[in-house]
Amino acid sequence: MNARVGLMVLSLALSVAIGLALGHGRGPSNAAEAAPSSVDRVIIGLSMDTLKEARWQRDRDRMLSRAASLGADVLVQSANSDDARQIADVQALLTRRVNVLIVVPHDGTAMSKAVTMAHESGVPVIAYDRMIRDADVDLYVSFDNVRVGELQAEYLVSHLPTPGKGRIVRIYGSKGDNNAHLFKHGQDNVLRPYIERHDIEVVQEDWAEDWKPESAKKIVNAAISQHGTAIDAILASNDGTAGGAIQALSEEGLAGKVIVTGQDAELVACQRIVAGTQAMTVYKPIERLADAAVDLAVRLARRRVVVAHQTVNNGAFEVPSVLEDVIVATRDNMMDTVVRDGFLLQQDVYGGAR
Repeated sequence: MNARVGLMVLSLALSVAIGLALGHGRGPSNAAEAAPSSVDRVIIGLSMDTLKEARWQRDRDRMLSRAASLGADVLVQSANSDDARQIADVQALLTRRVNVLIVVPHDGTAMSKAVTMAHESGVPVIAYDRMIRDADVDLYVSFDNVRVGELQAEYLVSHLPTPGKGRIVRIYGSKGDNNAHLFKHGQDNVLRPYIERHDIEVVQEDWAEDWKPESAKKIVNAAISQHGTAIDAILASNDGTAGGAIQALSEEGLAGKVIVTGQDAELVACQRIVAGTQAMTVYKPIERLADAAVDLAVRLARRRVVVAHQTVNNGAFEVPSVLEDVIVATRDNMMDTVVRDGFLLQQDVYGGAR
């Protein structure tokens, strides 16, 4: 564990409880010994990969709202998917003496340097949504991303014209995003036996640079050029790449005839789902995740014990982790999931369906 943020590990019957407290060396031996905080008003530094997608704007806005309700401030920086800029953003936040850092890394490996910089300043780091690789991250707050991939693949397999058999295209996310590999891992868990039996044929697969829809469109265009239009499904790893895939299908008159998966429950994706051009998305209750991250950040800043019931290996460390559940959203349950939770408004989803 790092020398800047001590960890207290308590063994429980079915989980691991991990108390985190600022300090040198190992943390206090029990919660009662944790030093009281001298922080009057917590300042949270939020370093984001990008704000170009609606998904990340929602995370930011929810964090700002939650922090305000707790009497904390959030300083936000967005790197526009530039690793060097994100490192500079972290340095700027540390210069402004933030008490805790929340990082949404563009490249999970490149941002290990940010963890070192923060710890040298005595600032704990929360990796948000995406893991930071090979660094002594203090806490990881995310969704169960392997399960996201499993749900996508399970839906695809069961909804093929002949369930469990067909020709598919696989579109992975950004190769530098650790989550993209976790989604693929989950998909592989489900697809492997079907592929090994040759029941499912992957006619084309590739990584979409920086999750760009145009990259996904190129992958589908290439699949159609090389293998024809006899494609049963496209396993797109998020809603943005699903949108690019559907653009390519539309040009061939195939939109709505080929299963397309996604995730994030973006408004345009949910509109496509009710219109029939996208089959499903994985709904991730972002408000719950953003609230948890801010609550935990405030506790870390105030040197209070944080309990995490799981750990996730980031290549070098078992990182204490808080993982939220995810839900499949389709045309059949849209009202009972994203609309019921207030994630999206009914009039926006159904009024803008196309």
